[in-house]
Amino acid sequence: MGGMFSGPLTWQNAIVWILASVVLLFLVLGFVTYAIYFERKILGWAQARHGPNRVGPFGLLQTVADVAKVLMKEDIMPKNADRALFILAPFLAFVPAFTVLATIPFTGWAYFADLNVGLLYYVALSSITTLGILLGGWASNNKYALLGGMRSAAQMISYEIPLVISVVGVVLLSGSLNMSKIVDGQEGWFWNWNIVPQFLGFVVFMIAAFAELNRTPFDLPEAESELVAGYFVEYSGFRWAMYMLTEYVYMFAIAALTTVLFLGGWHAPAPFLEFIPGIVWFLLKFAFVVFFIIWTRATLPRMRVDQLMGFGWKVLLPLALANVFLTAVWLEIFN
Repeated sequence: MGGMFSGPLTWQNAIVWILASVVLLFLVLGFVTYAIYFERKILGWAQARHGPNRVGPFGLLQTVADVAKVLMKEDIMPKNADRALFILAPFLAFVPAFTVLATIPFTGWAYFADLNVGLLYYVALSSITTLGILLGGWASNNKYALLGGMRSAAQMISYEIPLVISVVGVVLLSGSLNMSKIVDGQEGWFWNWNIVPQFLGFVVFMIAAFAELNRTPFDLPEAESELVAGYFVEYSGFRWAMYMLTEYVYMFAIAALTTVLFLGGWHAPAPFLEFIPGIVWFLLKFAFVVFFIIWTRATLPRMRVDQLMGFGWKVLLPLALANVFLTAVWLEIFN
């Protein structure tokens, strides 16, 4: 394992790791704060209204005020809830969402862990969040929360299969599960980016990622009109904020992963633009993916549960398998 923090494990290195993790946490919290703000602004623009514009200049402090309000709310626990699991569930959902960021290479030097199985680590760890959501629904002792938790488990497990299979083509092309090597294989002109030879895999990946994020049009586990907010209906205060934080941290992680796997990471779209720092290119691509996720919420309606499950198993899974087959045939013929 390497990265910008490598070498033997000493107390000095441990302190550096802890401080860097705290810095990353604050950067992610800053992203979450203003991702919510810009999401509300973009939704307002799409729906011909202003969005937040009262608290602070241009409404920039609206999310800060909302977070302060949430944290000051009373922390209520249902009388017949499973106390231990009720407390544990939000943390079990959040910790994997933050931990997977360790393997994301933001530039050629800015990453925590250069794992040879970085992509596998990301996929395996992110699956744990499903348990946090299911436990939250179960422990609340509320039928709507339980339905939301069961929906989420069914949805996330079903769509995780095409999500994982969709990136197998990328692994075949790069010959590695190492995130940095995957980015290195996309160096040069923009047609070397994996989105070009792996366009089918990219489409499957993005659709499955929306389902993994529980976002529109796949926000069935939180359907307000059906389940009164779903699996976290009984949560309030800080624990409710943990679930919301998990959703937006995963938006950060998915946008970063999409940039790494399909959009060339920190590489410029043309060699003569390489004089611009790699982190700038990464952030531009990252911001585009985040905007696309938000724009989709403003555009598409929610699917029915039966449509959701049928689409995952009958459409996405065969397409993901077809992409792997076509990639293998192409490599066999031309390599």
